[in-house]
Amino acid sequence: ELHRKRHGRRLDYDERARKKEARSVHSRAKFAQKVKGLRAKLHNKKRYAEKATMQKTIKEHSERDTKKRDANEGPKNAVPAYLLDREGTSHAKVLSNTIKQKRKEKAGRWNVPVPKVRPVGEDEVFKVMRSGKRNKKQWKRMVAKVTYVGDTFTRKPPKYERFIRPAGLRMKKAHVTHPELQTTFSLDIIAVKKNPQSSMYTSLGVITKGTVIEVNVSELGLVTPAGKVVWGKYAQVTNNPENDGCINAVLLV
Repeated sequence: ELHRKRHGRRLDYDERARKKEARSVHSRAKFAQKVKGLRAKLHNKKRYAEKATMQKTIKEHSERDTKKRDANEGPKNAVPAYLLDREGTSHAKVLSNTIKQKRKEKAGRWNVPVPKVRPVGEDEVFKVMRSGKRNKKQWKRMVAKVTYVGDTFTRKPPKYERFIRPAGLRMKKAHVTHPELQTTFSLDIIAVKKNPQSSMYTSLGVITKGTVIEVNVSELGLVTPAGKVVWGKYAQVTNNPENDGCINAVLLV
């Protein structure tokens, strides 16, 4: 400390400190992955407390003070008529409109064409594949429904592939109907946004009735109020693609 007072710090001290702090995240993550037993419990407890504090701070920043009427805070005894409307005001914190909006979007409350769908069980979606030298192992599954995989998709080596998606049941185009124009277009699928049956089906790209998919609408010429071309839009599947051999969907406008 005395040396620092006399001679000052290194010229690159701030940069080195910044880099050290940035690197510390990786070392902490590495430690969290490797740690076991009681040390792991203590570490997780500490991290949980840190995260709770962080969430509290974020919430405090996103809230603001507002005034609202509080019926209980009014005068308790009989009051003259001209004071009847007066009630005490209490300060309450409410979340800002932007956060409320984000939460609504997250909930994904679309007015969808197919609001309710029949539940599809795993035994219907997956067919058990036997493997191993004597066909004793049963950890592989073949997907018996229509799926979507991206252009860059590469299969894992057969030895390690748990979910097999047959090439004959993979689809890349959908017949999408625009509800206002009453016209159907054959559009490319960009991604599977949400399968109502299960999040696992969503990650595997399984398309069943009621699934929300993202389609490429650039060729329709749709534009935003700001004048930008809309590239991707959501559509809901209205048929059973594995029975019909094609995907029929309605655009969510």
